[in-house]
Amino acid sequence: MLSFAPKAVTKDLLANLPDRSRKVLTHRFGLGNTGERRTLDAIGKEYGITRERIRQIESHGLGSIRGSEAYTSHTKAIDDLKRAIHELGGVLAEHVLLKEVPKSETDKNHIIFLLTVGHHFNYERENNNFHARWHVDESLSDSIERALIRLYEAVELENLIPQDEFLALFEKFLKEEGIKSRPNDHMERWLMISKRISKNPLGEWGRTESPHVRIRNTRDFAYLTLKRHGSPMHFTEVASGIEKLFRRNAHPATTHNELIKDQRFVLVGRGLYALKEWGYAPGVVREVIRNILEREGPLTRSEIVERVKRERYVKDATVMVNLQNGSFTRMADGKYALN
Repeated sequence: MLSFAPKAVTKDLLANLPDRSRKVLTHRFGLGNTGERRTLDAIGKEYGITRERIRQIESHGLGSIRGSEAYTSHTKAIDDLKRAIHELGGVLAEHVLLKEVPKSETDKNHIIFLLTVGHHFNYERENNNFHARWHVDESLSDSIERALIRLYEAVELENLIPQDEFLALFEKFLKEEGIKSRPNDHMERWLMISKRISKNPLGEWGRTESPHVRIRNTRDFAYLTLKRHGSPMHFTEVASGIEKLFRRNAHPATTHNELIKDQRFVLVGRGLYALKEWGYAPGVVREVIRNILEREGPLTRSEIVERVKRERYVKDATVMVNLQNGSFTRMADGKYALN
């Protein structure tokens, strides 16, 4: 990705600074052997001066480097860093940049230092909508952020959208913001700028606050497993599915307990669970019959059995037993109605 060694460049840039300026920058950016980045307060206490004075020394040191012969001699390296960011999309969340650009873990702090001191690069602080990010084109950055906000607003809380469909929707908003077609890998990195949209372990996108995206517990893994399966599953199958899809241990008994507690799941047979969003109503067979009759009016025995079996995996005899429990009445025409 880079044609130069970041650590060697930072060493040259720091070499001609006064001793205290060099040490302050080394501490602030974690350019020493330990890689530890220190706060203004911590450095100020060490030198017996205020944090504001340390900030001034830091700012003056960076300005001195930008005007130095050493900086000029490394213009090619700074330009190469700009090229690398441009090839990755021109706008990158800092955590993505540090994953893509440095060749090693020890290069990360040196890359941040070079981005900070370089003339080409702009840093945007983290806020409620976006992660901390770097860009080489302010207009592009602003357009992407507007498109990301519109994308978030277009997605309902409970929705999960496959990646190809999500990228197509994002591309639509980007074009409306004046950004021409870009490769999918650029758009995927831009999506990582947003704090409000995220991808779940199955590669489906949605709002970050959705329980289907921010996976926190066995219930959420069970939901995704059932949704991927597309039809009711026994709780032992759900547990096995969690282990297969997510490489996460899931004990059948624990999984069963979590399914019972969560209203997203409906018991539709002995140990069989479905998603409520598929149209299954919660309740025992008697309650299912009641809901059907309230919805459709009087029905024959065979009609009731047929409709119940759309919602529950039970035997015909189980439906008939529930019809005789006093909650329903058999009319003269042979149909059953609510009592």
